[in-house]
Amino acid sequence: MTDRDQGSEFGDGEPVVRDKRRIDPETGNLREPAEQSAAPAGGAGAGGATAGMPGTPGAQPPRDPSDLIAGPSAQEALLTEALAERTADLQRLQAEYVNYKRRVDRDRETNRELVIGSVLTELLQTLDDIGRAREAGELEGAFKAVAESVERVTEKLGLTKFGEVGDPFDPRIHEALLHNYSDEVDGPTATLVMQPGYRLGERILRAARVAVSEPTEQLPADQADADEADKPTE
Repeated sequence: MTDRDQGSEFGDGEPVVRDKRRIDPETGNLREPAEQSAAPAGGAGAGGATAGMPGTPGAQPPRDPSDLIAGPSAQEALLTEALAERTADLQRLQAEYVNYKRRVDRDRETNRELVIGSVLTELLQTLDDIGRAREAGELEGAFKAVAESVERVTEKLGLTKFGEVGDPFDPRIHEALLHNYSDEVDGPTATLVMQPGYRLGERILRAARVAVSEPTEQLPADQADADEADKPTE
């Protein structure tokens, strides 16, 4: 029950007695290990192990090496970079959505105009009949009310009538069915409208069919001589 320390620097080799019995012979109670209660303040335990080192009770796990590198400034830089990337992604998605919406709206409007144009094209012959009846004085009574109602609907849908006597001839909107020369015009002019034209917005549904007159000075020389020869002499 005794330990003998040989060559201790604190003594001259006298024996040291330590009572290591677990049960106190006087009280009969269980003793607490004295070594655990009187552990050195430096944290050294049995075998020279230090608290907090790997492999000892209560030791903390080793830190990730990246934790030693990424300090507050480095973490802030990483967060700022991630935020910039997410912001760029959101801006790109928003731009793509805006372009998609514009394209869809444009296609929807184009399809709408095509459908309306197809319906109005089928009504052009009916509008021609209404116009001829009006010129003949036959647009009366219930027929007149129905005809005017049809014309109001077509105008509401955007149908526009064009082609008047005296309009300058434009091959983009006029179709010349007759051609002659006249001293009463200064350039190619529609002198007779045989069938009016119609447009829907900027789209021509039907060109106006007209007779075109040009100035006499543009008459070819051989035809001018022939016309001169045909004139009666006094």
